[in-house]
Amino acid sequence: MIRWLTLALGVMCFGGLANASDTVRVATYNAELFRDGPGLLLRDILKGKDAQVQAVVRVLQQTQPDILAVQGIDWDYDGLALTAFADALRQAGVDYPHQFAARPNSGVASGFDLDGDGRLGEPEDSLGFGEFTGQAGLAVLSRYPIAIEDVQDFTGLLWRDLPGHSMPVLSNSDPFPSAEVQAMLPLSVSALWAVPVQLPDDTTLTLLTFRASPPVFDGPEDMNGLRNLDETRFWPLYLDGQFGPAPPDHFVLAGQINMDPHDSDGRADALHALLADPRFQDPKPVSSGAATARDQGHISDNALDTVDWPGPGRLRVDYVLPSADWQVVNSGVHWPTPDQPGYDDVVEASRHRLVWVDLAAKPAP
Repeated sequence: MIRWLTLALGVMCFGGLANASDTVRVATYNAELFRDGPGLLLRDILKGKDAQVQAVVRVLQQTQPDILAVQGIDWDYDGLALTAFADALRQAGVDYPHQFAARPNSGVASGFDLDGDGRLGEPEDSLGFGEFTGQAGLAVLSRYPIAIEDVQDFTGLLWRDLPGHSMPVLSNSDPFPSAEVQAMLPLSVSALWAVPVQLPDDTTLTLLTFRASPPVFDGPEDMNGLRNLDETRFWPLYLDGQFGPAPPDHFVLAGQINMDPHDSDGRADALHALLADPRFQDPKPVSSGAATARDQGHISDNALDTVDWPGPGRLRVDYVLPSADWQVVNSGVHWPTPDQPGYDDVVEASRHRLVWVDLAAKPAP
């Protein structure tokens, strides 16, 4: 595998990133590139003056992922915003000639009162929360070719079709909000993709990516918490072959699970099972910025945190989990301390921090 080292010296200044020629850097980042209406993100990118967009570009200059799973980026039918973003990155010296995005469930009108509050047409009534179709979707950016024709898109998988699903019920055991809704509601609030990427040594790396529902913002039926649980449960079932062919090796789960193993509200059982699954390994990336921040009294190690939310505070909710057959060379969360270069950029860009892992093929036994 050939490691592209554009701006290598600058990268090493931001967190001691690997300088190896035989590694591939896989990252996940909720860049929060979403706006209040369709076309506004494209406008902000093309103007070239939006402070948040520019900060996101600088974060990617500093970290240089080879393969990047992006959450929180507005989707449009013609891919104009994603193309404009890739162009802005290219002008900044970060070239991703290969991109993938498809319509997410976020913002797609359901026609039903999904949250049971008696009102229709609210963002909460979309298949996944959103003000408009495609708000805060997903994208994959890659230096290496993406086998578009081989992408597996499970965004339309119905929640009820997940084996052992946990769809919500009321206290009288009636389905919430109704049997009619449960017959059409997809599992994913955003998207579920398995994206094959062809590395220079002819290895196929399959990127498994998603953004799970936040396990809060609901009622006693715990609809969002249960959806988060089952979205996370999907991946082991997928690898079991429950939904067709799955990659036997060289896969990486990179996305926003929206759950801390110890300190989040919600049901962490599926996350604990995922982290204990022998098919995955958890590099436990850390950052100096989170490690030296004010202690919150949380159970999880502060250094592992990947987001800083008002209210809940810092939590670990973004993950890069390589399959067990990769050698983890290095890993980290891009979160400088306030006195280090790049701190202002990560704060301006997003409440989330970019999580990266450097991988190499394991030596033959």
